[in-house]
Amino acid sequence: MGDIKAWLQAIEEWRLPLGRWVEQFVDWLTDTFPAFFEFLSDVLFGGYEALADLLIWPMDVVMILILGVLGVLARGWRFGLGGTAALFVISLLNLWDPAMETLALILGSVVIATVLAIPIGIAAARSDIVSNVVRPVLDFMQTMPPLVYLIPAIILFGVGVVPGLIATIIFAMPPGIRLTELGIRQVDQEVVEAGHAFGSAPGEILRQIQLPLARPTIMAGINQVIMLALSMVVLAGFVGAPGLGQEVLSAISRVEIGPGAEAGLSVVILAIYLDRVTAALGTGSGASPGSALSRWRTRFAGRVSVRARTTKEDT
Repeated sequence: MGDIKAWLQAIEEWRLPLGRWVEQFVDWLTDTFPAFFEFLSDVLFGGYEALADLLIWPMDVVMILILGVLGVLARGWRFGLGGTAALFVISLLNLWDPAMETLALILGSVVIATVLAIPIGIAAARSDIVSNVVRPVLDFMQTMPPLVYLIPAIILFGVGVVPGLIATIIFAMPPGIRLTELGIRQVDQEVVEAGHAFGSAPGEILRQIQLPLARPTIMAGINQVIMLALSMVVLAGFVGAPGLGQEVLSAISRVEIGPGAEAGLSVVILAIYLDRVTAALGTGSGASPGSALSRWRTRFAGRVSVRARTTKEDT
């Protein structure tokens, strides 16, 4: 009887040493590939600094007018004027430089996340094996609390911009992969089969049929990548990443509601502007009917539709 109790007590006290395994794996990475992590850190930090300097270099008014013109081209005069006025609010709050640092973090992480996400999404759309392997990994990435990503990033890259960029890329990438795969899988198979019938290579079918027709869904994925990146770069302020996240963290540490509200409002303005502009690059509902981008996209979509319809009729 005593042996059974001791055995049961040993089972109750036993704990899966997952945390120790993770620590050992991270230690192995840092000891085995120090040169790689140092090189990656230098590249990411250099790219961020160059982009941040480019965005901060013009006067506030000049950069706001540039972004306002981009808003006009994307969604028309109403949004352009409203977006310009909202961006002026950020400047009047003396938060323009932190906002541009945040924008540099977003743009850098979104470009890298998109470059990684779209090829993975294409591979998942063309192979069920890849899709089945990638799907649980994406589930894990999307359900993991965002702050957890910062812990290994700090261990591997130290404190500052680089861990914030790495954590943001990992956190923001899943919707880009999922919606790229979804968009390509939703392309009409009759159009794809028509391309095969005319002897088109798989690469030509991907470039000339699948990607143009899946473009609205892919752009919706990129839009979600941008939104997740914006939320994560604010949290990245906790590990020393510059920008509005630092302003929020400073307000929290001093328990000052005023500066916190100003920084929060700046984040909201930046988020709405980026959301509306990137939405205009995707679906027809994103841009106003009178915008230049809307007219260009209508002509492009019309040409793609005519080519697809002609191909189906010929077959």
